[in-house]
Amino acid sequence: MAPERSGFYYPNKFARIFLDAMEEVMGKNGVNAVLHLAQLDHLIGNYPSENLEKAFDFADFTALCVALEEMYGPRGGRGLALRVGRTLFADALRGFGALAGVGDLAFKVLPLSAKLKVGIPAMANIFSQFSDQVSNVYEEGDDRFIYTLERCPMCWGRKVPDRAVCFVGQGLLQEGLRWVSGGREFKVDLGDCIAKGDKIGKYIIYKEPIE
Repeated sequence: MAPERSGFYYPNKFARIFLDAMEEVMGKNGVNAVLHLAQLDHLIGNYPSENLEKAFDFADFTALCVALEEMYGPRGGRGLALRVGRTLFADALRGFGALAGVGDLAFKVLPLSAKLKVGIPAMANIFSQFSDQVSNVYEEGDDRFIYTLERCPMCWGRKVPDRAVCFVGQGLLQEGLRWVSGGREFKVDLGDCIAKGDKIGKYIIYKEPIE
């Protein structure tokens, strides 16, 4: 059964980007099966339009994430969610809003630490500006940033006591960091998660690149 309505929304364009990314990773038949399992049959062959009207309920976004996990199992669903997250950033979000300037020469010549200090909040700002997701970024110690989700579209109404489940965002941040840094990979861990009873969701982003 689909989660209870949240009353919080992504813009139609974000939902369209997400479904397009799912289709690139899974194929159209795979997306249709996930939509059916998520009880979102009305979206089969009828993706949301590309406007910024906030009309795609967080509960429906969560239903898609749950359906991925139910169809492919926790491990398979996690892998697909990570790939979809990376794809949706690479294909669409990197030129969006505050991130548009990341491709400029003036940004490219900044030292890596400055790129991260500017780029990670810019990613958070896209969601806070255009949707009902409230994200903030702060530094913790010398080695990490914390990226928060005060309202999470990936686990609305979910109760999973033993693990974090918001892998789409983890993949999105991994690819976003690669873009912001000019091709480096970074470790992003799932920390707190509302689905397992935490007050807010948190991703831990380590400042030192893996490669």
